[in-house]
Amino acid sequence: MSTLQLWRTPAEVRAWTAAARARGQRLALVPTMGFLHDGHLALMREGAARADAVAVSVFVNPAQFGPREDLSRYPRDVEGDLAKCASVGVAGVYLPDVATVYPPGYQTSVDLEALTTGLDGASRPGHFRGVATVVTKLLALFRPEVALFGEKDYQQLQVITRLNEDLELGVDIVGLPTVREEDGLARSSRNVYLDVDERRRATALSRGLFAASARAAAGEADAATLTRLIRVELEAAGAREDYVAVVDARSLAPLTALTPGVPARALVAAFFGGTRLIDNVPLLLRAP
Repeated sequence: MSTLQLWRTPAEVRAWTAAARARGQRLALVPTMGFLHDGHLALMREGAARADAVAVSVFVNPAQFGPREDLSRYPRDVEGDLAKCASVGVAGVYLPDVATVYPPGYQTSVDLEALTTGLDGASRPGHFRGVATVVTKLLALFRPEVALFGEKDYQQLQVITRLNEDLELGVDIVGLPTVREEDGLARSSRNVYLDVDERRRATALSRGLFAASARAAAGEADAATLTRLIRVELEAAGAREDYVAVVDARSLAPLTALTPGVPARALVAAFFGGTRLIDNVPLLLRAP
C-alpha cells in the first residue's frame, strides 16, 4: 500500500494534482468535515472505482455553522480519520487550517437562490453559502474528474450539483445512497452526541421515511398523507420536528402530490434532545 500523503496548503495540492495528471491519472475527490464513518469510506471506495487516485479533504468549515450551532464541539479525530483513509487506499488528505481556506482579506462567497430557501436553508441561514463556497474552492483547487457526496445530506447534494452546472466546473458529481446502521438510523458524525435513550428514539426518522416510501410504492400520491406517516413516528418518539417535506427530487420544490415517473423525495429534520438529525428517502409512486 502506498504511503498516505498529507497536504496542508493549496500549493502542495497543486503539486500533487499536476504530478498525477502528468502520469495520466483520473482524480476523485471526497470532501468531508472529518470524524469519518462507514458512509465516508463508501464514498472513497466508489471514488477508487471511478478514478485512478482518490483525495479526501478534512475541514470543519466554520462558514457553514450558525452562531448558536455546534462548531466548537463538532467531533474531531484527525488520527483516526487518517488511518481510515489509508485503510481504503486514499492517495492523500488535504487538512488545511481555517486561515489557509479563509486568509485575511478573504471576501468571496458563492450563493444559490431557490435551492437554498427552504428545508435546511430556512432552518440554518447562511449554511449553504458556507457549503457552496468551500466546495467551490475545493473543486477549483483539485479540479477532479469526479467528486462524491452522500445522499443523506440531500439538499446539499442538489446545491453542489447545481453550482457545478451553473459555474461550468465540469466535475462529475456523484451522490451515493445513505449508509445506515442495522436498525435503520442514517450514519452521521452527529450520532455521537446521542445518549442511549436518544439513540433508540432516533430510529423514528427512518421508520417514518420507510413507511412513507412503502405507501408511495403502494400507490399513495397525496403528499399530506405521506408526511403524516412520518410525523406519527416522530411524535411517538418524542422528537421535536424541524421540518417534514415531500419535494421534487431535483428542484426541491414542495409537492402536493406525487406523479408516476417523476422523482420525488421525502426529507425530515428533527431534534432528539439537543441533537438535530436529518434523513431522507426517494419516493417512487406506483404507476396505476
